Amino acid sequence: MNDQPWGRLLGGSEEAMARSFRAFETQPVDVEADDGEMPGPRDGLTTLAREVRVTGPGTFFRRARRTLIFTPDPQAGGWWFDRTDLTDHLPIKVSIHTVWTTERNIVLCSGSPRNYMRMVEHIIALKTGLGLDCVTVKMDSGDPPLFDRGSLDLVEAIEEAGLVTLPPPPTYLTVREPVSLMGPNGSFLILRPCRDGRPVLRVDCAVDFPNAIGRQRLRVTLTPERFRYAAQARTNCTRAQMLFCKTIGQLFADTRNLGYTRHNILIAGPKRYVNEPRMIVHGKSLEAVWHRFGLDLLAAIALIDGGRFCGEILSWKAGHTLDVQMIRALTRHRLLVPVAFS
Repeated sequence: MNDQPWGRLLGGSEEAMARSFRAFETQPVDVEADDGEMPGPRDGLTTLAREVRVTGPGTFFRRARRTLIFTPDPQAGGWWFDRTDLTDHLPIKVSIHTVWTTERNIVLCSGSPRNYMRMVEHIIALKTGLGLDCVTVKMDSGDPPLFDRGSLDLVEAIEEAGLVTLPPPPTYLTVREPVSLMGPNGSFLILRPCRDGRPVLRVDCAVDFPNAIGRQRLRVTLTPERFRYAAQARTNCTRAQMLFCKTIGQLFADTRNLGYTRHNILIAGPKRYVNEPRMIVHGKSLEAVWHRFGLDLLAAIALIDGGRFCGEILSWKAGHTLDVQMIRALTRHRLLVPVAFS
């Protein structure tokens, strides 16, 4: 077994990984909260107590109203998206096996290319963050709603519906050994096995942007309360990206109707934010890193088949593509193993 702190390197060079890891270690920690256990009871899987609906403006078609219907599904065996406008297609399982693309966001697809769901990360993160194991999400299009408060509207809807416990007890998974994967610009992910004797998911997550966002780092243990806090964090973009969408982007179909506004997106200029940032700690906004932790990284963990993941994750400058590549590598190399807790 590799005795380096990043363990077995699944992609990238050892020299580059050593440089990136040193840079990561020197980055200050802005928030540290290392206690608690993962969401969800140990004695059974969970589903919703009742159906719940959440409506908002479309992400990719801003003039449309889009509704997500979260439906209890004790027999689901996981999460599914059911396109009610495509009655001749089967539901799409939330799984690493159904990921279509991660170019801008995570898109799931099953069967026909028409049977897709875009930007699912802000929805499926609830699977990991709230410990909701079995549900079918119904939609009348592949365009999910975009909210002014990140995914907090969805969290509140799930809380209002409530969870019920089902037999059998959940399966917990961890990595067989410490593993790592590198991406562009020195980014990396490291996953380490669960060693606590209890179901815990610890995350050490850092971002480093060459703009107003700058360097931000969290070191936290996942709990429902921390996920709820993270869920309010909005997606971020640069001022140049927002300007493009509102000007030249009007000429292109994939950006012309984007529902991005100054309320539902955090816009970062080179030196300062264009709109008001949130989640201020000691005068510094940590909205970007909370979003990265809660609504990006935990969404990738939701793609793991067969159980709740526990252990430790270190993330530096990573994004959707590297996240999904890691989950795919874990699956391909059969690096996920069950772990029992007394």
